[in-house]
Amino acid sequence: MTDDILSFEEAMEKYDPVLGFEVHVELNTATKMFDAAPNAFGDEANTNITPVSLGLPGVLPVVNGKAVESAIKLGLALGCDIAPVSHFARKNYFYPDTPKNFQTSQFDEPIAENGSIDIELEDGTVFTIDIERAHMEEDAGKLTHKGGAAGRIQGADFSLVDYNRSGVPLIEIVTRPIVGAGERSPELARAYVAAIREIVKNLGISDARMERGNVRCDANVSLMPKGTTEFGTRSETKNVNSLRSVERAVRYEIQRHAAVLDAGEKVVQETRHWHEDTRSTTSGRPKSDADDYRYFPEPDLVPVVTDAEWIERLRAELPEPPAERRRRLKADWGFSDEEFRDVVNAGAMDVIEETIAAGAPAAVARKWWMGEIARIAKEREVELTDTGATAQTVLELNKLIEAKKINDKIARQVLGFVIDGEGEPAEIVEKRGLAVVSDDGALTTAIDEALAAMPDVADKIRAGKVQAAGAIVGQVMKATRGQADAGRVRELILEKLGVEG
Repeated sequence: MTDDILSFEEAMEKYDPVLGFEVHVELNTATKMFDAAPNAFGDEANTNITPVSLGLPGVLPVVNGKAVESAIKLGLALGCDIAPVSHFARKNYFYPDTPKNFQTSQFDEPIAENGSIDIELEDGTVFTIDIERAHMEEDAGKLTHKGGAAGRIQGADFSLVDYNRSGVPLIEIVTRPIVGAGERSPELARAYVAAIREIVKNLGISDARMERGNVRCDANVSLMPKGTTEFGTRSETKNVNSLRSVERAVRYEIQRHAAVLDAGEKVVQETRHWHEDTRSTTSGRPKSDADDYRYFPEPDLVPVVTDAEWIERLRAELPEPPAERRRRLKADWGFSDEEFRDVVNAGAMDVIEETIAAGAPAAVARKWWMGEIARIAKEREVELTDTGATAQTVLELNKLIEAKKINDKIARQVLGFVIDGEGEPAEIVEKRGLAVVSDDGALTTAIDEALAAMPDVADKIRAGKVQAAGAIVGQVMKATRGQADAGRVRELILEKLGVEG
């Protein structure tokens, strides 16, 4: 059943959005948060487990020291204060993917608090988002619903549980309420999650692949009638795992809340599930407050104690901050503000950097990633880096063009064949016979045929209208299926007609 919604424009005329985000980051440690089971993605179900992963009676957890260091690094990168002492707690609730019936997390004493992050939108506008806390916890298992529609729990015949993910180290980053974004709230939501993903990837603490659930966002939305300051009742859209979906989910919830309030009804405080196919949310369960989870200190884990020396050692290991890196790369590459902003917004900065490092000129790397590869990504509705093109692909295409073995038009065709899995560029050019025709004999034959078919154009060229040669070049290119060396064709035309170019 689809909820009533207001148009986004009407919702913005009547209400001010209040946002809040809880981003869960899976760490890429070798083992899980509290046991020695492997932390690996994609293995056979229920193979990366130990009695601790399954919450069997009598087991004792042990904190993963590498995960603690990752949490401290992330806290420092977010400008947070690192707690001298932090504790773990039990967050009690029943769900089939949590075999202990509680999640080991942090409650009132997290590892990091009181930070902030500047978020730059596409037009350069900057919003500062305050970070309330970043705390350590463990992930739950994964449920797969069988039967019913589209693999959802609603209408499923049964569910399967995989405990490989149970106990995987997580850091949850919680913002303070965000006000003042107005109609840019959906855009800000996307940009914020993108910034967190960039930071954790830059730190090397997470693979940050959203399609695998390495970064997931719970997006909180409420509305205030214009002219008021009291926050409305919020909803929480759970586990949104793509940037596009985060933006769309926030927009939809703003429209849904506005319709509920406009009808004189009350918004229900609840969790919601996002459905990309319908671009809508559906009700999950009533949202629990902290009291409902009956938090209490974890009796089987000692406190995490930090000291200044440890924190400063980790601070010294931090890589170049993403904002500083962007400024450096923009200057190194010589891109304009608009060009570089487009690169960042397209998520192309890393692949362009990799392509330049491989040996391609900056302008060439930008041209391919922001041009033909971006077009294909949009056409196939995939991320830029999921097309199958690589830095080496672009480098090889450019080398073939520079060697005049192919031209730009053929290079675009070759790229398509690479993405379709036919092989590497040079291999495809050879196999498909796509090399540029530069043999003067073959070109002269095609030129003679074109001149014979277009005598009026030939007369114009002889009369000194050299630009008319373009029409003959076009005919020759057509006759050679775009494989002629256009520059050489033009030279031969002018030579044949006795005209200086």
